[in-house]
Amino acid sequence: MVEPKYISDAELLSQWDYMKKVSAISADFQSIQGRPPSAYTKTFGCQQNENDTERINGMLEEMGYVFTDRPENADFILFNTCAVRDHAEQKVYGTVGSLASVKRARPDTVIALCGCMVQQPSAAEEIRRKYRHVNLLFGPHALYRFPENLYRVLIEKTRIFDNAPSDGNLTEGLPVKREDKTRAWVSIMSGCNNFCTYCIVPHVRGRERSRLPEQILKEVASLIKQGYKEITLLGQNVNSYCNDLDIGYDFSDLLKEIDAMEGDFTIRFMTSHPKDASEKLIDTIANSRHISRHIHLPFQSGSNRILKLMNRKYTREDYLNLISMAKERIKGVVFTSDVIVGFPTETEEDFQDTMSLIREVEFDGLFTFIYSPRTGTPAATMEGQITDEIKHDRYNRLSALQAELSTLSNQKLVGQVVSVLVTGQNDKDPSLCDGRTDTNKLVHFPGNYPQGTQVSVRIDRALHWGMYGTLADK
Repeated sequence: MVEPKYISDAELLSQWDYMKKVSAISADFQSIQGRPPSAYTKTFGCQQNENDTERINGMLEEMGYVFTDRPENADFILFNTCAVRDHAEQKVYGTVGSLASVKRARPDTVIALCGCMVQQPSAAEEIRRKYRHVNLLFGPHALYRFPENLYRVLIEKTRIFDNAPSDGNLTEGLPVKREDKTRAWVSIMSGCNNFCTYCIVPHVRGRERSRLPEQILKEVASLIKQGYKEITLLGQNVNSYCNDLDIGYDFSDLLKEIDAMEGDFTIRFMTSHPKDASEKLIDTIANSRHISRHIHLPFQSGSNRILKLMNRKYTREDYLNLISMAKERIKGVVFTSDVIVGFPTETEEDFQDTMSLIREVEFDGLFTFIYSPRTGTPAATMEGQITDEIKHDRYNRLSALQAELSTLSNQKLVGQVVSVLVTGQNDKDPSLCDGRTDTNKLVHFPGNYPQGTQVSVRIDRALHWGMYGTLADK
């Protein structure tokens, strides 16, 4: 067995000591101000970032902070950033820039940035030079050192930038604050070994590092006991889970052990890489009690030429064979996926290969991205960069096709009764509940039910993004 890289017990205890020290500072703050210090956190990017923010919020709560939804009122402000697309980075820069006025009005407010974007040396240097009101910056590898770094900022009144290159270590035993009491994220691994030519993730999150199965099973069992209804296992490529440990155990084995647990819950997972999706995984889902029949399986391009340039390590034919096998063996399975348009040198013929794959699979939904060059990736310096005009034209045509297919998929359920997990009240119309089916389809229906309630809904109307229904017993 290859031992996983965990931070030491001594280091973890050190960070808990720093939490106590910051908690003492918070108590002094409250005695003077008549209120505890408040924190505002915001997440950009993927579910892994959401999960990281939950741990940061857990540490903040342990350190005596309460939470506010207004940054201008906060004593601590944190943005957890994303580096996958340029648009996400520019949004962060704009948002952080606007906080300069908050800092002028409340000079003692601590402003922090973390996440994938700030792990990039160029981004960190720009923040250091242009955004002097940022006090603390730390990358994903330094998340566990957050209490120590915050303590130093508060005591030393200095700026701290903790984003040295690293593959990072796994951390167990940090507090977690989950806002959602129905659906939970569980990270099973960190990093990525695939080095797709367009992707910055391996450069900012490091190589694959799998948590020990017993740690994951313990966390999942606790969540089931607490009443969580959906548990989503997270990793950049969950299908390669445990490859780095060499213990004769894989992702399918983990799913089987969780599926064997008693309780009323659904297992989801993301993201899967097609090159590592196996017949064993498909059979595991097909024979399960708790695993969702919704599979998110990014294909990125339907062109073998582009897939090779992307370093995806599978072909169009490989992908379609997986889809065909899953449809044969998993009753009611639906697929969603990621796709990139406008990758360097993509021709109209390549794009039509993508369109034809979408028609053949009939995805329930797609996350469609316009290719965005990421500094430090091979694709960013490839010849044959596509113009924005062509990218947007292809994006619009692809989106129109997927809207048509999603509508047709949802219309198949009109008149049927489906089980729906309530996720909350609708933001725009409080008379409606929002919920999700087992296959992750969005459903709106009249009523006022607590989050986590399971109800039967008759589908009355279908649109491309979701469906409307009424309670079946009415």
